[in-house]
Amino acid sequence: MAGVSLRHIEIFHAVVTAGNLTEAAALLHTSQPTVSRELARFEKLVGLRLFERIRGRLQPTVQGLHLFEEVQRSWYGLDRILSAAEGLRQFRQGELSIACLPVFAQSLLPLLCQPFMQRYPDLSLNIIPQESPLLEEWLSAQRYDMGLTETTHTPAGTERCALFTGDEVCVLPQGHPLAGRDCLTPQDFASQNYISLSRSDSYRQLLDAMFHERGIQRRMVMETHSAASVCAMVRAGVGVSIVNPLTALDYANGGVVIRRFSIAVPFTVSLIRPRHRPASALVDAFSQHLHQQIGLFNQRLQRHLN
Repeated sequence: MAGVSLRHIEIFHAVVTAGNLTEAAALLHTSQPTVSRELARFEKLVGLRLFERIRGRLQPTVQGLHLFEEVQRSWYGLDRILSAAEGLRQFRQGELSIACLPVFAQSLLPLLCQPFMQRYPDLSLNIIPQESPLLEEWLSAQRYDMGLTETTHTPAGTERCALFTGDEVCVLPQGHPLAGRDCLTPQDFASQNYISLSRSDSYRQLLDAMFHERGIQRRMVMETHSAASVCAMVRAGVGVSIVNPLTALDYANGGVVIRRFSIAVPFTVSLIRPRHRPASALVDAFSQHLHQQIGLFNQRLQRHLN
């Protein structure tokens, strides 16, 4: 009907609900004269007498009540739409899939996910640990919403940004003679019982080459598959090692001492986002959360190293 606007419907609904112009104006955050004027205009536009004034109150006519029933149906539909929109903003029933190296499922994501899920309690996260290079292949194939890797190159079909950059650190059992030093050199590891990652690990290979170039012999007493396992063995007093700082932090208050290593062995956490998955506000929000929260790890690490 020409001339009728959503504002007219809102005013009509408010007047029927409130029963008088003053309360209707308060509901609509406007003035009583405005409500009165627009209500009269609405009646004129629809060609119906919608109200009778009885003892200072506006009483809907039969026609007014019939029209209000139709408005209510539309109103409830609008409420459902608004509720659905609010649910989307709060990521209710939202699902986020994150593929990552196993080390990040153990030593990074638990602390980062907790505050995000506390903020969005109806969110569902799916964490999929996987080793390289299969992890990067999955991300290139657009199988997951995002990924966390140690890679410093960008897998095909993805976008990469550095989330965390630090250096490998020395880990020692509490009370170890070397724990009295602030920074350890390669020579400090000579003849020490050393716990190493597996031979296929890139950091193991880099460290082995560095010690070999300097002619330093460590006593290789154990080889294990993960940095978490290395730190657990260090805590038990099996030996010493050099691992990534995130895993070392997990054990820093539980019998493991962290010290700087005199040679920089860079360790980078990269955030990978597949390019060809649909745009997602949830992915954007979680990515922003990761960037905001990762600084907490740097602060904790510096406290243990200083």
